[in-house]
Amino acid sequence: MSNIVDPLVGRIANRVHAERERRGWTLAQLAEASGVSRAMINRIERGESSPTAVVLGKLSAAFQLSIASLLALAEDGDGTAGPDGAAGASRRTGTAEWQDPATGYRRRQITGPDFPAEVAEIRLPAGARVPYPAAAFAFVRQVVWVLDGRLTFHDGERCHDLGPGDSIELGEPAERVFANSTGAECRYAVILARGARP
Repeated sequence: MSNIVDPLVGRIANRVHAERERRGWTLAQLAEASGVSRAMINRIERGESSPTAVVLGKLSAAFQLSIASLLALAEDGDGTAGPDGAAGASRRTGTAEWQDPATGYRRRQITGPDFPAEVAEIRLPAGARVPYPAAAFAFVRQVVWVLDGRLTFHDGERCHDLGPGDSIELGEPAERVFANSTGAECRYAVILARGARP
């Protein structure tokens, strides 16, 4: 695992624990709400395991947060200004990047926690497939915009083959799969309208 990714494991651990505690849930209650085992949640909260994108999708759905929100809260860390000291300025080299240990999917938050929309850059490796439950999309309005490569996007029963410049605005919550069936990386942006946190 790269040095860029390592600090996020601890931040994700803290965020999952904080969200569970904020709701007054036990490990067993979060396991029941999310469908993620108690043992896995315990390993995540202790920083012993980096969750996969699928597990994060299940946890965020249980918390009634978007995946982007859960990761953005973790990536924000201590909320201080960027490395150049200017609030609102972000350098590529100073931005934390999260990597799914199962697929190699990489995610970098573009906007900060005070901006009214969440924008993230995703890099989906060749052959990767990342499914999310419908509940992970229940509290957000979201657009997926392909920047490079090709993305096969399953939106419930519908399948969309998206190329560079193509975008899709997501409607009602449905099970969704982000897949890259090509031999080259796909890079896309996820733009999400922030709503009130539950």
